[in-house]
Amino acid sequence: MRPSRETAPALADPGAPTQRFDLQSHSTYSDGELAPAQVVGLAASAGIGLLALTDHDTVAGLAQAAAAAGDHGLELLTGVEISVLDTAGPDLHVCGYGIDPEHAQLLAQLARSREDRTRRTERMCEAVERSGWRLDRSGIDARRATGASVGRPHLAQAVFSDPANSARLAREGLRSATDFLVAYLVEGKPAYVPRAAPSVAEAIDVLHAAGGLAVWAHPFWDLATADQVSSTLRRFAGLGLDGVEAFYLTHSRVQTELLVREAASLGLLTTGSSDFHGPHHPLFHRFGAFPTYGLRPDLGALWAQS
Repeated sequence: MRPSRETAPALADPGAPTQRFDLQSHSTYSDGELAPAQVVGLAASAGIGLLALTDHDTVAGLAQAAAAAGDHGLELLTGVEISVLDTAGPDLHVCGYGIDPEHAQLLAQLARSREDRTRRTERMCEAVERSGWRLDRSGIDARRATGASVGRPHLAQAVFSDPANSARLAREGLRSATDFLVAYLVEGKPAYVPRAAPSVAEAIDVLHAAGGLAVWAHPFWDLATADQVSSTLRRFAGLGLDGVEAFYLTHSRVQTELLVREAASLGLLTTGSSDFHGPHHPLFHRFGAFPTYGLRPDLGALWAQS
């Protein structure tokens, strides 16, 4: 996941206890810092007993993660995070859990999404250069050579890696690649290009066809108000959604309580994650770092120990 609003939400209670499950994490196969086996190893060392690797629009890292999970005695859920378009709002994300990573329909949809990501990234590269920035494309080219996806975080890093941009970055007060992403690459900003993605209903249907469950990821990261989240959750439940990520690193107590209450009324599961992207990510760098505020997650059949 990456920032999609002009400012990132404030962190939730940093003193929250570490959880024993974490159902969203990312590897080098999407926008994470570490290889799948390294992600699993760090999760195990943090005391995580149930982990989901949910790379964006790809399942390519799951085999490596599964092998490492066996070595570490950790239970791994097959997972994926699908970028979706919602007619009533911005692009959102749906996580699939317990999927068959070899399901033909799912693989075809993910391939289409990755192809769009490639085209979209190149168009954003062009827009960034039209805005007067230089790009160090070495990192982008290296990722493409290995088949790894390229997204907005990598494009932002390409700007930061070119020393020709240093003076302008300083003038504009952009101190990190994330700062550049928020200033130039989110909706409404100069170099943003909208994506082509499946609808929420299409994503739910393909995840179900692949034998998985569909869970709306981090609602309050992409939508700002309680009314927006509540109405959207009810609408998604009508489309067959199975759960919502109620417990999340940046969700406040009020937001978490609302999601748990709404999910219970709709018969939905409530999952949680720290959205791990790597040990050097400014926000998503520690497993189990999401608070539950004394509420009980409902993972249903995802984990017998829940």
